[in-house]
Amino acid sequence: MSVAGAQLAITQGALDAIFNDPTNADQIFPVPVLQCLQIKPLAAQPAPGAPAQQERYRVVLSDIRNYVQCMLATQANHVIHDNLLVRGCIVRVKSYQANAVKGKNILIILDLEVASELGTHDRIGEPAPFEAKPQTANTATAIGGSGFYGAKAESPAPSKSVPIKSEPMSNTATTSRGNVVIYPIESLSPYAHKWTIKARVTSKSDIKTWHKASGEGKLFSVNLLDESGEIKATGFNEQCDAFYELLQEGQVYYISTCRVNLAKKQFSNLPNDYELAFERETLIEKAEDQASVPQVRFNFVNISELQAVEKDATVDVVGVLKEVGEVSQITSKSTGKFYEKRELTLVDDSQFSVRLTIWGKTATTFAAQPESVVAFKGVKVSDFGGRSLSLLASGTMAVDPDIEEAHRLKGWYDSQGRTDSFNTHNNMSTMGSATGRQDQMKCVSQIKEEGLGMENTDYFMLKATIVYIRQEGFAYPACSTEGCNKKVIDQGDGTWRCEKCDIAHARPLYRYIMSVNVNDHTGQLWLSCFDDVGRVVMGMSADELMEIKENDEDRVPAIFEAANCTKLNFRCRAKMDMYGENQRVRYHVMSASQLDYKTEALKLADMIKQFGISS
Repeated sequence: MSVAGAQLAITQGALDAIFNDPTNADQIFPVPVLQCLQIKPLAAQPAPGAPAQQERYRVVLSDIRNYVQCMLATQANHVIHDNLLVRGCIVRVKSYQANAVKGKNILIILDLEVASELGTHDRIGEPAPFEAKPQTANTATAIGGSGFYGAKAESPAPSKSVPIKSEPMSNTATTSRGNVVIYPIESLSPYAHKWTIKARVTSKSDIKTWHKASGEGKLFSVNLLDESGEIKATGFNEQCDAFYELLQEGQVYYISTCRVNLAKKQFSNLPNDYELAFERETLIEKAEDQASVPQVRFNFVNISELQAVEKDATVDVVGVLKEVGEVSQITSKSTGKFYEKRELTLVDDSQFSVRLTIWGKTATTFAAQPESVVAFKGVKVSDFGGRSLSLLASGTMAVDPDIEEAHRLKGWYDSQGRTDSFNTHNNMSTMGSATGRQDQMKCVSQIKEEGLGMENTDYFMLKATIVYIRQEGFAYPACSTEGCNKKVIDQGDGTWRCEKCDIAHARPLYRYIMSVNVNDHTGQLWLSCFDDVGRVVMGMSADELMEIKENDEDRVPAIFEAANCTKLNFRCRAKMDMYGENQRVRYHVMSASQLDYKTEALKLADMIKQFGISS
């Protein structure tokens, strides 16, 4: 588009309205259209030993009359990563937060869209630096947005609640709330001061206590949510007494004067580099307006996509409850403490099912009926049984939530899902579609000639026939705790102990660890296989095969012989490993599946067409 067309599209005067007339800005300019004049990455300087922080960008936006410094929220970084936001382009600012920092006007961009149809141009007009009108006493910096919690400056409203400190309250502790500056959670850092957030409590932990030689104490934590993001907040001892009953799940509060620390990622599943700690001066007040903050923020992964998710990652899932197991217990040998768990089976319209374990009070009080739609936030991905899930202590669960995904799944299940059959991650037919990686089909000679795995980790598909399975050490006794899989040690008293979990089990769960020799028309190759693949190869679990070995060992050779001469599709990873002092490539089978003869026939027909052979 021409410069004239872009100039007509830009909302001149929008910056002045955002900062000087915030009450009407979102009505006059619901979606400001501005030009990007500059993009600059901010150099992060984390403390020594601190984890790497998310990258941040500063941009300069112009409405032709004025320009202003802007901070791009991290959830909007994708426009830079995708090379959409470039110097001179025109953008639609869909969500923003206006603030004044040390006397400078700063616009925090929460969401924007690059208007590529308007083109990229040199600077349009001669914009001047923006200067906001002087603020009168008790008047906050203007806050703008499109339907966000900071869309208007919060006006005084009669309230029965009083700001509460962790110290004993007196009448002098009551403060009148004038217009306040509401900061987005996403903008909080140890360098931000005098901020107030307006956030909903999405989850609250039980009070936990500890006893050490140096003393004892207690704590609790909450997860807080607003439109821009989430953050964890923790209260210790006095703050635990002061705020535990005040903060209730689902309610919205004004919170200020907390310490901002680097997040301890091992104790939180939230995507935030920081967390809050309540202090003696912390102020918490229940908000009169409970509707302007979202209820919960989900980032769902389809069940079929779990195979592409890294082990130990934290995700959100939603599905129809197909099966509900009974509560069972495992016991810690060191402490004698009982741990209750319950296993659930979820399905969704990707035609896959997955097992999900819930623990403790959540397991014992679980009352959802089969065929309910359940949304889980904060579940850990395990490779147990291919892929399985475990609800973290900081995770939450919602039964039949009033969200679009739940309504869609309910409609699908009622119309057809109830009678559908579902795949599992134990023996998926192919892995390429689930992982998004289309691995090339190779023959044995190509694998060796191309040196796969010699320099990098390579993935490939192989169609080959099993000619020999090594029977020595084909399985090992593993821990039966969800997601562990570590080898357990026979204690000699009828129990098996896992060093990692520090738990004794009545019996182990055997898992395959096999070496298999396969052949195709070009050569032979040794493949390493673990439990999921072993089940496909042997047609039974390692537990079942070990039970046969213990009761009727003479049957075992015949079972291995029956597994020979089977042709399978193998998805493999080639990677250089050390064996003693020597290096050699190890071929690990990621998944295996039976041949689909219809698909194979279609492939052959396509190959014939490529050669141009006709009858």
